[in-house]
Amino acid sequence: MSESISWRTLLPGQRARIRIWDHASGAVRTVHESDQRLYEAPNWTDDGRLLVNGDGRLWFLPADGSVPPEPFDAPGLPPVNNDHVLAPDGTGVFASASDHHIWHVPFDGGPIHRVTQEDGPLHFLHGVSPDGSQLAYVRLEPQGGDLPASARIHLIGADGRGDRAVTTDPGPADGSAFTPDGQWILFNTEQFSTTPGHAQLARIRPDGTGLEQLTADERVNWFPHVAPTGDVTCYVSFPPGTVGHPENRSVQLRLVTMGAWREPTTLVSLHGGQGTMNVPSWAPDGSAFAFVDYPVPGEDAATTG
Repeated sequence: MSESISWRTLLPGQRARIRIWDHASGAVRTVHESDQRLYEAPNWTDDGRLLVNGDGRLWFLPADGSVPPEPFDAPGLPPVNNDHVLAPDGTGVFASASDHHIWHVPFDGGPIHRVTQEDGPLHFLHGVSPDGSQLAYVRLEPQGGDLPASARIHLIGADGRGDRAVTTDPGPADGSAFTPDGQWILFNTEQFSTTPGHAQLARIRPDGTGLEQLTADERVNWFPHVAPTGDVTCYVSFPPGTVGHPENRSVQLRLVTMGAWREPTTLVSLHGGQGTMNVPSWAPDGSAFAFVDYPVPGEDAATTG
């Protein structure tokens, strides 16, 4: 989930760095750096571009960083947050906006349209099925008074039909992402712990069966993203005791081989969290992934593990 009314801005002296981790070498390189605009959440297109959000807009830049980000104009689209996922056919993007709805935005300049229609719940997109027919999103149901909103994983058709719950536990669930074969939805959830905020990764079938806890450690784990090759997953790991997925924290990007969930490898330690890798950010061939860090004076560089 993300801020849905106003967009984040940089702190004094802070920078946003769009970076790429290379799977073969483990090297990290910066493709764009800004001290003026806070960019978030890279998606990686089939034609070698990165799609990020910043200042409530969507921006494109080449993955090699050869030119700075350029705004993508989508007339009628409300301000967007960092929950945006590419359509598998490469023709557009699904994005969560400040009206708490999910929108489909074609890249060819065609008309945008709102996917979700029900007012009241808040809709935060995180995953699209491999065939493009289903959207996995986090549904927040305000409960009134001092009660926290319930957060469950839902599926809805890309045509706005057939909305249904996948998870039923009232504990917070977030970060839903499909596996490349469409057989599982990975997500983070607090339902396996009595400690507030202690999210771990889990998986569930799209029909709501087969729930299985995947990670079980002292850290707080969010936003699992499976590589297109289907063999590894990268996720954001917060320090123990973190509640939610806040910004400006010392976090780790971790890689785990599918089936070896209790043996993660720390790839990068960085200053970030919220906005770093909320959405699928792997290169189409699985050779690399993109992320954003936000160094501040005195904490300047991401380091590889």
